[in-house]
Amino acid sequence: MATLARWCFRNRGKVLLIWFIVLIGSFAGANHWGDSYNTSFSMPGTDSTKALSLLQSMDVKASGDTDQIVLHTLGGAKITDPAVEQNVQAMLAKVDKVHGIVSTTDPYATVGGRPSGAISSDGTIAYSTVTFSGNQSTIQLADVKTLVSTAQSAANSKLEVELGGTDIEGTEQSSTGNSEGLGFLAALVVLLLAFGSLVGALLPVVVAIFGLGIGTSLIILASHVLTIPALAPILAALIGMGVGIDYALFIVTRFRSGVRSGLSHEDAVIRALDTSGRAVIFAGTTVCIALLGMLTTQMSFLSGSGIGAAIAVATVVLASITLLPALLGFKPVAKRVISRSGRRKLRASGPVTGEPTGVWARWAKVVEKRPKVLALVAVVIMGVLLIPTLSVRLGSSDQGNDPSSTTTRKAYDLMAQGFGPGVNGPLDVVAQLGSSSDAAAIPKLETAIRQQSDVSTVFSAPVTAESKIVTILVVPKTAPESVDTTNLVNDLRSNVIPPLEQGTTMHVYVGGITAIYEDFATVMKSKVPTFIAVVILLGFLLLMIAFRSLLVPLAAALMNLLAAGASFGVIVWIFQYGHGSDSLGLGGAGPVEAWLPVMMLAILFGLSMDYQVFLVSRMHEEWVHTKDNRRAVRVGQAETGRVITAAATIMICVFLSFLLIGQRPVAEFGIGLAVAVALDAFVLRMLLVPSMMQLFGKANWWLPSWLDRILPKLSVEGDGTPPEGRGYLDPVLFATKAELKEAKAAVSDSGEGSDTRPGPADEDAVSSGRR
Repeated sequence: MATLARWCFRNRGKVLLIWFIVLIGSFAGANHWGDSYNTSFSMPGTDSTKALSLLQSMDVKASGDTDQIVLHTLGGAKITDPAVEQNVQAMLAKVDKVHGIVSTTDPYATVGGRPSGAISSDGTIAYSTVTFSGNQSTIQLADVKTLVSTAQSAANSKLEVELGGTDIEGTEQSSTGNSEGLGFLAALVVLLLAFGSLVGALLPVVVAIFGLGIGTSLIILASHVLTIPALAPILAALIGMGVGIDYALFIVTRFRSGVRSGLSHEDAVIRALDTSGRAVIFAGTTVCIALLGMLTTQMSFLSGSGIGAAIAVATVVLASITLLPALLGFKPVAKRVISRSGRRKLRASGPVTGEPTGVWARWAKVVEKRPKVLALVAVVIMGVLLIPTLSVRLGSSDQGNDPSSTTTRKAYDLMAQGFGPGVNGPLDVVAQLGSSSDAAAIPKLETAIRQQSDVSTVFSAPVTAESKIVTILVVPKTAPESVDTTNLVNDLRSNVIPPLEQGTTMHVYVGGITAIYEDFATVMKSKVPTFIAVVILLGFLLLMIAFRSLLVPLAAALMNLLAAGASFGVIVWIFQYGHGSDSLGLGGAGPVEAWLPVMMLAILFGLSMDYQVFLVSRMHEEWVHTKDNRRAVRVGQAETGRVITAAATIMICVFLSFLLIGQRPVAEFGIGLAVAVALDAFVLRMLLVPSMMQLFGKANWWLPSWLDRILPKLSVEGDGTPPEGRGYLDPVLFATKAELKEAKAAVSDSGEGSDTRPGPADEDAVSSGRR
């Protein structure tokens, strides 16, 4: 790390040029090839997947995504008025010609001499179902936008036209640009308050922009060879921006500390990278491991999201340990990282030595004196927030929770008003007939389904002796996200269908988008324990190797679970119980997104490891030097308290800024992570962890001797000593001929073995590090 820091510092122009070339090249490549995102919820073996496969085998048109064009007359007009009907029919004819659309239903048509049921009883609301030739992973966004514009062209003073469906929802997803911009602005304000220097505040932001810009472009390119969902760039922006700023912040803080202690700019960069830089690499590695832990779910939606986010984290780590030392190599930048008042104080008072002072030093002494009381307070806070997690219900929110201004929300409300809430999420009951005699069981099946108290309407296709596959459309009485709809799906599968299958060769499956989301939630619940076990085990092993301790990694694992549980409690309270989600414009009470636990736990475990590594690595560094646990914990907390809380505040601002996107799932994600980071940094790392480590004493650093011998040696914090007198031979590996000639001349002039390095008083020589 010292060699890397020195090379980047001395070759700052080259490093900066390389990063610019890579940034521009990756942008150009991403712009040229575009993305190929694939949001796949493939769940082999589930009822809904089997139903979809049967529909595909019967008719490729029936297996494509379906969306709705919802028509609502205004001013007393009726859907059946001749002028309105003429306008609607002309519009549907145009929609039918849109690329990618294979069929469009006519609400005015009759089935067997009876109305189609697509016009409400009061004659003011109707709908047409549009079927695409593929699903979300293959449908072109341009085709969906053409559908929207074509349908809404029929709107006038007497007719309102809205569109609903999963594909339509994709056209309304806000760009992350505004939220990222606000996140960067909030981070800049926090950094200005923390550093008191504009240059010091801008450095972490610039590094994060470079890393995240390249990382996002690489995700776009990777989508052509890997299954990466459309959510991946949002997730990457969310996590990459936060950790990118945080990692640079930790290194810049250590650089400032080195300059204040009297080191030259070059030596300060070397020590910063040889200490905090190591911790950044280690922390980034733990974040990537946690994100890639989503591969254990064996679900492409989550695996692709984890890979995308890991790419972003890897690029910001690389920027932090190469681009940042190069930027600090420019004298005007390095000089102004410390505020003007700080530079005046340094010139007047000289290098700062001794124990840290300030607010966090005083707080560390309070923790040292009252560890039992503060530990109890922290446990009570986390325990209270943990309670709602015990009643979490995983599922999928429907379009009734979209912002009220969107066409999908308006279409959803109109459909519920005209035909009941269940029409927004009908079930497809698909029967596979093994013999001609099975056809006799279909009427019984239809009757049994119609008799269910939660069923509103049942439609079935005609059945003949030659029929091999029969579909029955079931409209529930309740909304797709309702717990009653979930119970209906489970009841049909467990109680209604099995008795009717007995004595026949018929197999019946319950499918449809609502059943797909229910199966997804069930599969996710089964994956969470394995995922948690893998991530915690890997994190435990890494921390045990790094800090040569059993208690430290064990405590970290427990803290991670505690923070995750408490943050989920807040999510359940806001979104499942509905306390505040409506006021945020994110709908009322509903289930927590089924994919949220794994994805959020992956990121949270990584971030929690970050703070644990930065806090404990400084404690361990002090312990190695003094073997005084009380002092090690006190000094470690005092020196990292401000930077950890500043980093956490930045992350909180970044995560909360994603509320601007206006999507409920992303809002759950943002609020959950913001709460988790706040609890982790301000309650766990500043209260519970130091309190427990004060109580445990020397046991914190105990490791069986036999285990110590077999574990690989890994230094996260470096030795923390100034680099004078060590490592000064390796610059020869990167020196130019002119520099070698100058060094030889300096040795011959001053005598062999004499120390010709500059003293702190020689500011120009110190900052350049060239003598």
